[in-house]
Amino acid sequence: MAACSLSSPISCSHGSSSPGVKAAGKPSSLSWSSSFPSFTISAHYLFENRQPIAPDRQSFVVQAAWTRRSRGEAAKKPNRKSWKQRTDMYMRPFLLNVFFSKRFIHAKVMHRGTSKVIAVATTNAKDLRNTLPSLIDNNACMTIGELIAERSKEADVFAMAYEPRKNEKIEGKLGIVIDSIKANGIIFVDD
Repeated sequence: MAACSLSSPISCSHGSSSPGVKAAGKPSSLSWSSSFPSFTISAHYLFENRQPIAPDRQSFVVQAAWTRRSRGEAAKKPNRKSWKQRTDMYMRPFLLNVFFSKRFIHAKVMHRGTSKVIAVATTNAKDLRNTLPSLIDNNACMTIGELIAERSKEADVFAMAYEPRKNEKIEGKLGIVIDSIKANGIIFVDD
């Protein structure tokens, strides 16, 4: 390794043998191209040795055409799903969906993997619309729960899950529908 004199105004490192050429410091990343030292030729060295140089070509850097991702970038995987997100569809395949409009109650059971509707019950159906005195009261909620449970059993579904929306509490009419489904022999699978 060549030694550099301390009295020289131009410093050298990384074993460069000419006194006018200095190499850059440590590599900035862990990529393959940064493992090569980058050399900078000072204008003072060039003018002393009378070598012609263009004004925009005072330095050059050795780089590769491609670089691999650094270890920090590879460690960050923002779109990676958690274990629960990846397996929940298979652990709890049947999902209950209940919707309350101003005039009707709608409920359905879906298979999450195939998005196939297994059972549907609504107070807007012709037979319920003509027989129920009110289509949105507690009695209608119990009737919808019984129908969903009965139709789910016909489709060989004996367990389902309900995922409440944000800030939704299982009480009131929703609680009546779910309790009615449980009372008719359907098991609710929690997290």
